Amino acid sequence: MKQYNMSVEKPADANVIIGQSHFIKTVEDLYEAMVNSVPQVKFGLAFCEASGDRLVRVEGNDAELMDCAQRNALKVGAGHTFFIVMREAFPVNVLGRIKQVPEVCSIFCATANEVELVVAESALGRGIIGVIDGQMPVGVEGDEDVQKRRGFLRKIGYKL
Repeated sequence: MKQYNMSVEKPADANVIIGQSHFIKTVEDLYEAMVNSVPQVKFGLAFCEASGDRLVRVEGNDAELMDCAQRNALKVGAGHTFFIVMREAFPVNVLGRIKQVPEVCSIFCATANEVELVVAESALGRGIIGVIDGQMPVGVEGDEDVQKRRGFLRKIGYKL
């Protein structure tokens, strides 16, 4: 078995959600989950079929983000995985709905950070076996850091 670390491409101002699902209708159901969660969200999504035609299925409402999701899906090539690249919303705004899509098995990550996927390849195909999301911690927050975090969350409207 071979193992690869593959970087995920995304625009600097975008977030990415990567997960695993199991059925061709995933693409349409994820589209509906996105627009029903945040109507103004801009996104592209791609889903890798694992049997049958084995195509990358692509949907979305932003051509640049659709193209980015498609490139990631083709590069990684892991069956039944999906890639959502999004702007004008945060993953926290859509993850609940995405997790409720019946075909979704798991979410590997949801982030604005640089991401690497640990991908295994066997004679059968490829699968994501891990995620490297961002960089290692450099310490533990102190009182000033706590106040800064709490202030930031209130500034962006996530806490009262």
